Amino acid sequence: MSSLARKFQQQQQGERTVQEQSIVKTKKHWLTPGEKIIGVVFTGLVCFGAVHLISNQAEIYQVNKEIQEVQTSINEIEKVNNDLQVQVSELSTYERIWEKAKEMGLVLNENNVKVVHEE
Repeated sequence: MSSLARKFQQQQQGERTVQEQSIVKTKKHWLTPGEKIIGVVFTGLVCFGAVHLISNQAEIYQVNKEIQEVQTSINEIEKVNNDLQVQVSELSTYERIWEKAKEMGLVLNENNVKVVHEE
């Protein structure tokens, strides 16, 4: 073979290797498009679930806070009621009523006293 033919043959072989190398250099993706869609959907569901969970916990906290406020209010009202009940029992004693009656000028007349029986 002549040197010209060899050069031509070497050029063709060089072009073939360059073409083969360019064909071989296809990009391989780490994930397929379907896997990417599934990943995005899964991530979205996890985020939605997390937000939903946090909002539920916030609502539960708010309701518990309101329950404690109502319980505190009930305890204060019970305390006031107990104090008023003690005052009623102190003010309704026989001795106190008799003193008030004397201050108003009332006298005890045994003939006008009527006994009422509770049934």
